Amino acid sequence: MPNSSVNVETPERRGAPRTKLSPQYFSLHRIANRRRDVLSVETFRTLLTLERRRAQRSGQRFILMLLDGSLLDQKRRSAGLVEGLVSAVSGAVRESDIVGWYEQDKILAVIFTELNQSENLPLLDVLERKLRSACKENLDRPIAAKVVITLHVFPDNGEKSGPDRAVDEKLYPEVRRKQASHRLPMLVKRVVDLIGSVALLLVLSPLMAAIALAIKLGSRGPVFFRQGRMGQFGKEFECLKFRTMVAGNDSKIHQEYVQNFIAGKVKEDSGNHPNEVIYKIKDDPRVTAVGKFLRRTSLDELPQLWNVVFGDMSLFGPRAPVAYEFESYDVWHQRRVLEAKPGVTGLWQVMGRSRTTFDEMVKKDLRYCQR
Repeated sequence: MPNSSVNVETPERRGAPRTKLSPQYFSLHRIANRRRDVLSVETFRTLLTLERRRAQRSGQRFILMLLDGSLLDQKRRSAGLVEGLVSAVSGAVRESDIVGWYEQDKILAVIFTELNQSENLPLLDVLERKLRSACKENLDRPIAAKVVITLHVFPDNGEKSGPDRAVDEKLYPEVRRKQASHRLPMLVKRVVDLIGSVALLLVLSPLMAAIALAIKLGSRGPVFFRQGRMGQFGKEFECLKFRTMVAGNDSKIHQEYVQNFIAGKVKEDSGNHPNEVIYKIKDDPRVTAVGKFLRRTSLDELPQLWNVVFGDMSLFGPRAPVAYEFESYDVWHQRRVLEAKPGVTGLWQVMGRSRTTFDEMVKKDLRYCQR
């Protein structure tokens, strides 16, 4: 078979990078549908990755179900768990569904594809009850009781809320695998971050002290601005910055602006010239006199070096979003909070500064993560 790729023409998602599905995808999918053999971990995870990329382009949902028997000890797992799980799943899924090992002989997985758009969250309950019943019929009661069934919807269309609103790691097994295979480079990067941030804090401490004094003399309020941001895998942390706005200001102004910026409406609404700054609000009435200088020179970001020391951020990486920004993300945008720690500075700041569209910003972040 020639080593060529097939472009799948699906409804365009705003600015998303083009997804190419290789002949391997169609070959693996045919194998999974033609027989009920359980796919190996590598094959199943490859199909999961490709199915996720397809859904990113088309917007058509799929459900990943995991049947986790890892809570059982080795003796019980060897006493018919594997055969029982396979038997239970084989009798409860459709021919078009994909069955394979998420973790060999521990976590069995099913990808339910071709869901009707009208099928929503009640479908999850139906599937869970069906598979739970099948497990009870094919496994001993003590074993069946310890099999944990979880369901993961992709894309979730913003239905998550609270601390679980971020990216679902279970749908991105290749990210964890990539991290596991790059432990030494990641360790080196962490050492560089730690040494670099501590050195910069020492060298820049006089400047930071002067900035703190100027902020205190310029307006009432604390020196530092603390804001919840989303780190890698959506883990929330407290991001530090020098305060550049009046204390107690309303964040709704920024929230509306960010939503319009992500949607690509800022230039049309504000009439900005293409070369003007479009990421930050122009002439923001909340910004203090000292704050204007700090924001223009990015000196307000210096306290984030402490976030690097604590391990929440890196010196270089994607920008850490706030929660309401993440809620406006398209599906493919979410990868920027998944594949690397957020950074004090990043590729888009160096190459585009604030003079770029949001989609271009995300593409630069993803380019850094991949390379």
